[in-house]
Amino acid sequence: MDGVGNSLKSRRMPASVDGIPRWRGWLRQPIWQLVAWVLFIKLSLFGFIAAALPALADRAVPWWTLIDRWDAERYLAIAQNGYVATGPARFYLVGFPLYPWLVRLVSWLGFGFPPAALVVSVVASIAAGWWLFRLVQEDEGEATGRLAVWFFFIFPTSYFLHIAYTEGTLLALALGSFFAARKERWALAGILAGLATLSRMNGLVLLPALAVEAWLQYRVQRRFDPRWLWLAGVPCGFGVYLWVNYHVTGDALAFTKLMNENFDRALAPPWVGVQALWDNLQDQSARDFVTVGLAEIVFTVLGLALTIWSWCVLRASYSVWMTGNLLLSVCSSFVLSVPRYTLIMFPIFILFARWSRGRPLGFALLTVWSLLLLALFSIKFAFGHWAF
Repeated sequence: MDGVGNSLKSRRMPASVDGIPRWRGWLRQPIWQLVAWVLFIKLSLFGFIAAALPALADRAVPWWTLIDRWDAERYLAIAQNGYVATGPARFYLVGFPLYPWLVRLVSWLGFGFPPAALVVSVVASIAAGWWLFRLVQEDEGEATGRLAVWFFFIFPTSYFLHIAYTEGTLLALALGSFFAARKERWALAGILAGLATLSRMNGLVLLPALAVEAWLQYRVQRRFDPRWLWLAGVPCGFGVYLWVNYHVTGDALAFTKLMNENFDRALAPPWVGVQALWDNLQDQSARDFVTVGLAEIVFTVLGLALTIWSWCVLRASYSVWMTGNLLLSVCSSFVLSVPRYTLIMFPIFILFARWSRGRPLGFALLTVWSLLLLALFSIKFAFGHWAF
């Protein structure tokens, strides 16, 4: 018995390794550093807004109004009441169901709907940051991965990761799908991509992007892998959304009509929407000139330039994701919210990290630019002004 006891003791984890307590080594793992980093950024952003609003508006602002703006109101209403076919709330059908369903699920744990939305967004944004880090680490190393995550969470529209919007959920699923595909875990890649299409139409871009990833692997292996057939599951989430449309209204494409009716948005060549942006630039008030006019044009040009750059230096599958999402944002009769949609184009942060690595001045320029615009846009959003 003594021999068995000594054997079991010898298999236990040591209390310390090289003099470092085991718990401290555990906390130094990248995942926990990322969690601490993301939570610090979230708390700092909410603290900044909570302090700035009373000072600028000379009035108290309830904390939950900071997240219940614009599309967030739609998603919280869907989570609480579901979809309806009549009345003003019928336009909420343009919102995809996965995020509000997750909010409703978390609310069953005893949370109110706004806190439940925050919980979902926190978990999703941490997952998105982790998968981005792992993807970049795979090709570029840990240091570049950390830089990419840094630029991701301070991007000018990254406040959408922290409130009741779908950006965090979509990115967590899309990045997880890319990472699973890179590791040749195609069943998981297909399932995550299918869920991504249930969270936003942008998830459909995963189908050609992951197909290109499979082709890249075929070039190395020179054989067909039947697991690639899991890509057939990518549009399944979108199919569920079409069924929701049919179940509520009797028309599987009702969301397209509602989008055109209420938001004046329909499919159009990219130059149509961009030309309208330019024509309307001078018609904006001084308050909206930056966010409604100038920022839309600047981020469209930025997205185009970085998409072209990605085709030169990044994996083709990432560039397909960039191209597809850029086209989705500008192929509309009414181009709107391009700075927010640019956040979804995650290879941007890989490009930022690669360019700024070893360039202190470049790192400083990108960081200052991001933080200044993040402060401006988040304050405007919290005030209830349009900020994408």
